[in-house]
Amino acid sequence: MLSMIKSLSPQQLYVRKGMRIGLVVMFLVGLAFQCHAEDADVDLISQDFAAFRSPKEGWSICGNVKLDPANRRHLATEPGQSILISHGKGVNLLTKKTYRDCQIEVEFMIPQGSNSGVKLDGCYEIQIYDSWKKKKVTGSDCGGIYPRGELKPRYHTIDDGTPPRVNACREPGEWQTLKITFHSPRFDAQGKKTANGKFIRVELNGVLIHENAEVKYPTGAAWHNPEHEQGPVLLQGDHGPVAFRNLRIKSL
Repeated sequence: MLSMIKSLSPQQLYVRKGMRIGLVVMFLVGLAFQCHAEDADVDLISQDFAAFRSPKEGWSICGNVKLDPANRRHLATEPGQSILISHGKGVNLLTKKTYRDCQIEVEFMIPQGSNSGVKLDGCYEIQIYDSWKKKKVTGSDCGGIYPRGELKPRYHTIDDGTPPRVNACREPGEWQTLKITFHSPRFDAQGKKTANGKFIRVELNGVLIHENAEVKYPTGAAWHNPEHEQGPVLLQGDHGPVAFRNLRIKSL
């Protein structure tokens, strides 16, 4: 090989060097294009309300949020345009777009004692709850797959749901990160369900809390409702103050 290189003229060496540089540039351009295409597949939708259906009552947009120093059960806000917040009586927000199999990443903040959730297909809930320092967690705690429930005679759960493997919940007033990979249920041509929905992987604050967890029914009081192969992502806003930012949804 060395003798072959020595035998090449300076002009030939220059051409070969140029070809190598060209190949490297083509590879880098292709990689950048691929990364851009992957980013284009991700819906970043928590900067405003354009991606959500109406109504949106009880929600507002702010630039910063923290625990209210006068009351740890409330959130205090600062002006801006990057965070969605409900002070506890907002309607549930549903995306206009529907998703089948998807990956979700979102940051959230709750004050002391608050309660919210993220629902896939609009009906399979990963619970958000102030479970900081709780020793034994259930499906009703932060990161849990919420139990089924009944509305009468007053609301109550009828099973345990699926608790997170560990309690990874942070202190109220801290930003927390939820990452979810979800596969919707499957149905045959006659509408008969052939496979349950499944939380393929759920991480709370970087900790794996669910893996390949099937959901036989919708959660909460929706468990009587029909299931579908795709649906909206729902952010719960009517159970207590909650703030969301950097919501990313990627269809699989």
